Amino acid sequence: MSEIIILFLGAISAGLLGSLTGLGGGVIIIPLLTLGFGVPMHYAIGASLISVIGTSSGAAVAFVKEGFTNMRIGMFLEIATTAGAIVGALVSGMLNPNTIGIIFASILLLTVVLNLKGKPDHQEPVIKGSLEDKLKLYGTFPDKGVLKSYSARNTVPGFFMMMFAGAMSGLLGIGSGALKVLAMDNMMRLPFKVSTTTSNFMIGVTAVASSLIYFQRGEIIPVIVAPVLVGVVVGSFIGSKTLMVSKTKKLKTFFAIVITILSVYMMYNGIRSNFS
Repeated sequence: MSEIIILFLGAISAGLLGSLTGLGGGVIIIPLLTLGFGVPMHYAIGASLISVIGTSSGAAVAFVKEGFTNMRIGMFLEIATTAGAIVGALVSGMLNPNTIGIIFASILLLTVVLNLKGKPDHQEPVIKGSLEDKLKLYGTFPDKGVLKSYSARNTVPGFFMMMFAGAMSGLLGIGSGALKVLAMDNMMRLPFKVSTTTSNFMIGVTAVASSLIYFQRGEIIPVIVAPVLVGVVVGSFIGSKTLMVSKTKKLKTFFAIVITILSVYMMYNGIRSNFS
């Protein structure tokens, strides 16, 4: 019983930090379960995926109502992320847990770099006759009471980047939000608010696709998943309220330090074969 309470409190912390940084609790849940509680890697990934579904769903509804999320772009790119997530989940079952740990640490370090980079706010016009025009990958979003128009660019490379993001989500049990935002913000040149909110909408759908494979393999254990899911949801709620009064730069610095430490420790344990 005491272990479940400690796990619940740890999941609250993961949800809080994940919400404050916009990356979800998965980046903390995996190290917490594997290194803190000795949970096998694949069981930890299964629990993390369920928590990702829970936390992204609530926020996604709010962003859709506010008019930031572009449902059409999100559903189009979900073809790529879902396909990638299924492949990632299947590959995960074939890989050694230590190999997964090393890949996880590498992606975490990449996430830190991407989140510390400046985010230019794109606002591209629609080009008549372009692929984006034919697929209707454009829209409007509210900005200080004004509706602003935008259109996607570079859809093909963005689509393939989304496939990679989905594969990492299915393989590692994280939302891969940073990779999705990289595809939409840097490659497809969507406005930052649109790319982050659309990414949040997509994260849950991507996680559902891969979690079904983990469930089929018997790697989603209720006694682990239940406290993690509830804890992460509670932590995310607290984080969303705290975010309103927090300073973003300080949060990013704190996040970068925590994740870098976790990454190095995960890498060390993977190399030393401590996850087997």
